[in-house]
Amino acid sequence: MEQQAELQQLESFLVQYEQGTLPSVNWLDNLVFSRIRDARSMQLRIAQATDDFFQLLVELPVYVRPVIFRERREDVEPLEIHSWQRLTWLVDDEVNLMLENPAERKHQKLSRSVGRGVIDMELKPDGAEKRRLSAIIQLPPTRPLDMESQNLLWKFRFAISHDPRALTKFLKCVDWSDPAETQASVQLMREWAPIGPAAALELLTPTFSNSEVRRYAVSILRQAENEDLLLYLLQLVQALRYETADDNELAKFLVERAVANEVVGNYLYWYVLVQRTPPPAERSMSAFRMFERASRAKDTRGRSVWETLKFQRELMEKITIITQEVNTLRGARKVERLRAILSSDNTLGAVLTSFPQAIPNPLNPTVLTTGILASESNVFKSALSPLKLAFQTLTGDSATMIFKKGDDLRQDQLCVQMISLMDKLLKRENLDLKLTSYRVLATGNDTGLIEFVKSQGLADILKEHEKLTTYIALHNPDPHGPNGCTMTSMMNFVKSCAGYSVITYLLGVGDRHLDNLMLASDGRLFHIDFGFIMGRDPKISPPSMKLCKEMVEAMGEYFSEFKTYCCEAYNILRKSESVVLLLNLFSLMADANIPDININQDYEKALLRFESKFALELDDEAAMQHFISEIHRSSNAFLDPIFERAHRVAQYLR
Repeated sequence: MEQQAELQQLESFLVQYEQGTLPSVNWLDNLVFSRIRDARSMQLRIAQATDDFFQLLVELPVYVRPVIFRERREDVEPLEIHSWQRLTWLVDDEVNLMLENPAERKHQKLSRSVGRGVIDMELKPDGAEKRRLSAIIQLPPTRPLDMESQNLLWKFRFAISHDPRALTKFLKCVDWSDPAETQASVQLMREWAPIGPAAALELLTPTFSNSEVRRYAVSILRQAENEDLLLYLLQLVQALRYETADDNELAKFLVERAVANEVVGNYLYWYVLVQRTPPPAERSMSAFRMFERASRAKDTRGRSVWETLKFQRELMEKITIITQEVNTLRGARKVERLRAILSSDNTLGAVLTSFPQAIPNPLNPTVLTTGILASESNVFKSALSPLKLAFQTLTGDSATMIFKKGDDLRQDQLCVQMISLMDKLLKRENLDLKLTSYRVLATGNDTGLIEFVKSQGLADILKEHEKLTTYIALHNPDPHGPNGCTMTSMMNFVKSCAGYSVITYLLGVGDRHLDNLMLASDGRLFHIDFGFIMGRDPKISPPSMKLCKEMVEAMGEYFSEFKTYCCEAYNILRKSESVVLLLNLFSLMADANIPDININQDYEKALLRFESKFALELDDEAAMQHFISEIHRSSNAFLDPIFERAHRVAQYLR
C-alpha cells in the first residue's frame, strides 16, 4: 500500500512537471524518473502475481511548441499564457486564401486524362458507388457538386450515359477550360440518352456557357409543341441574356417559332420588348431586330402581323397617357373623364373606339378586337386607379381587361405563369383543382394588362352576407345540397382552396388578406396581387398559407376532403421531374429584375428557400403529415385575424 501511495504521489508530481508548474532540475529530474520507472515495474509484478492485472496504455501527443490551452484545476496555480509573439502561425493556403490545392488538381487531371477513355468505357460501379451515383443524380439542380461527386461522375460517365437525368450533372463536372476534355465531353453528350425539356432549360442557365451545350439544349426544345413552349417562353427570352453571340441558336429558334405561329409571336414581341426597357439586355435587342427582319421578309401576312404588333404598342402608349390624365382627378370624375375621352370625336377617341383593323388581344392573341367600348369601361377605386377596359371582339362579344400604370407586373406575370404550369402538371395526373388561370402581361417596367375575371373579394362578400356559403348558395341554390349550395359549387370551392393553398405555400406568397382572395359565382376561389413572394411578407409571423376561419367554416364537413386534395397535389408537385422544371424556370429568372427573386442580390438564398418548400428529404407519407401540420398551423394562426382587422381599418381610412 505504501508503494502504491508513493507511486500516486510521484505520478502527481510528473503531471505538474509536464504542465510546467514545477521547475526543471536536471540531476533531480533523472533521479525521480528512475524512481518512477522502478515503482511502476514493482506495481506491475505485484498485479501479475495476484491475478489482479489490468493495464491501459494511452499515448498522448507531445508538442514542440507551447500549448496555450489546458484543462483548469482548482488546486493548481493558473498557467501563464505564452505571449502571442512567441506562437508560430501556420497558414493553410487552401482554406484561408481560397487557393486550389495543387496536389488535388494534379490528381484530378491525371485521373481525367482523355487517354483513359477506352479504359473508363469498361468501368462499372460497385454497389456502394451505384448508391452514391444514384444520390448525386437525384439531387435538385440547385445543389452544387463537391469534388468527390464530380470525380465519381466523370469516372463512371460511360456507365451512366443511359440515364437522361445524369447528363446535366455530368456536364457540371467538366473542365471547360481544357480543350481535350471539352471535345470528349461534347461528343459523349451527343451520344447520351435524350433528355427532356425540363433538363434542357437547365442547360440554358448561366451555369453553362459552352455554345455546343446550349445548342444541344435548343435542339431538344425544338421538339416541343407550341402549347408547351408557351409555358416557358418567358424564361427562354430571359435565357437570351446568357448567350455569347447575337446570332445564337436560341434566338434563331424563338424567331422561327414566332414567325410561324402568331400566338407565340405575340408573346415573344412583348417579352422581348419589356427586356429592351432600361437597363436593356443586349441579346434581347438583337433578337428583337432579328424578329422584325424575319417577319417583314416572310410575306404580306408576316408584314401585316408585325404592323398589328406595333399598333398594340402604340395603343398601350395612348392608354398610358389617358391613365395619367384620369389620375389627376378625384372620385366619379375619373370615370366621366375616361368615358368622355373614349367617346370623343377627336383623333384619339376615334382610334381607340374603332381600330383601323382587327388586332389580337395582347392577353389572348386568339381573340381579335376591333375597339374599346366606352360605356362598359370604368376606373377602379384604388391608389393607382387602374382602368377597366372592355374591348369589342370580332365576334360581337366583349373582352374585359385591367390596365395598370405605376405597378411592376413582371412578378405577377411570373406567379400567374407558375400557377398555370402547376395546374397543367396536376391535370396530367388527373387532378383538376378548379384553378382560375387568368392572364397577366407586363407591357413595361410599370405598366401592364390583367385579364378581368368576374368575381368578388372575400372581404366584400363577408361584409354583405356574413358567410361565404350564403354567397355561393345565392348563385348556386340547392335546398338539399350542403349549406343550400349545389354539390358542384361546394366542391369547386373546396378544390380551389386546396389548389391555391398548396401553390401559394410553395411560392411563399405573402401579404394575403381578404381583399386579394376572390370568389367567382360558381364557387371557385382564386388569389390576385402577388406583390410579395418567396417568403417575403410585410406582416410579422404570417401563416404559410391563407386559411382563415371563414374559409374553414364554409368547407364544413368537407374539410377532410380539402386536406386530402392538398396532400395529393403537394406530392404530385414534389415529383422529381416537376421539381426540376420549376427550379430551372426560377433559375432562368435570376437577372430578370423580379423584386422578390433577386432582392439584395441574394438570388441563391431565394432559390434555396423555394426548394426547401418541397421537403425533398421526406417520403410521400411524411410529406403528407408535414403539409397537414402546416394546414393546422395556418388555420389556427393567432395573429392573422388581428392583421386582417388592421387591414380593414387601413382600407377604410384610405
